[in-house]
Amino acid sequence: MPLDPVIASVLDMMAASGAPGIASGTPEQARAGFRAMTVDLRDPATLAQVGDVSARAITGPAGEVPVRVYRPRTDGPHPTIAFFHGGGYVIGDLDTHDDHARLLCRDVDAVVVSVDYRLAPEAPFPAGLEDCVAAYRWVVQHVADLGGDVTRLAVAGDSAGGNLSAATAVAARDAGLPLAAQLLIYPGVDFVDSDDHPSRTENAEGYFLTAADMAWFGQHYLQGGSQEDPRASVLRADLTGVAPAVVGTAEYDPLRDEGEAYAAALDKAGVHVVQHRYPGLIHGFFGLGPISPACAEAAAELCADLKALLEA
Repeated sequence: MPLDPVIASVLDMMAASGAPGIASGTPEQARAGFRAMTVDLRDPATLAQVGDVSARAITGPAGEVPVRVYRPRTDGPHPTIAFFHGGGYVIGDLDTHDDHARLLCRDVDAVVVSVDYRLAPEAPFPAGLEDCVAAYRWVVQHVADLGGDVTRLAVAGDSAGGNLSAATAVAARDAGLPLAAQLLIYPGVDFVDSDDHPSRTENAEGYFLTAADMAWFGQHYLQGGSQEDPRASVLRADLTGVAPAVVGTAEYDPLRDEGEAYAAALDKAGVHVVQHRYPGLIHGFFGLGPISPACAEAAAELCADLKALLEA
């Protein structure tokens, strides 16, 4: 299917701007550029309305981990979602993904705990994952205070956050922690150089996330660590007994094939999985609903699927 016309126009404007790619700069430059593209250009009127937003800090393995708690407008009790933002483990924060957390809060009708985990290269793998696992453990321990119960807990994340969500789901299984569902939005789940994922080549250039960007993120995150470590390349983990999952991929995304391979691996392991490939869309579509009806419909469907798992 051709690119969504709205998305095609945005990509044309980005190409015409001549702005350098993420991989050509420093982490600090990439963070500033990503924040400018998300927070600074965001129209506050497009944000999903929620009941309350509050800041907290929890104890992590290397100090405090900031979190932001979003509460729905509706009466509880509500499901509870630990949300891990995307950004290649190097960029992104609570503000860049405020729109994602708000959308989940409103459309899933859930309390969302958005986690500001440590970033690479200052804190390489497995630091960010350790923060996410600690944050999820905190959510489990405090779910009653958050207004929920242990039967309706989920993890969710986009891109790198999808990877961290999947790895946290495996860690939750190993630790015997309750987890009802996971939402993996165009997740990157395999750092290994492989011909098994043709979308990495097919969509290597011109669709926002590039092959060069992916290599740059991986170099900063792993810093020479093993690409096959199943905590990073979660596709290579034992997935038996992990929580049911919703997996969303995009046709024009270099991560498409590994996300779909992960859905297939979950199914092979006997895990209930709902998987969607969204034609005409690109990496990052979950945050592009305000400008693209097709992206808004895709995000709404993923939220509805997660809500259905939590209500099952």
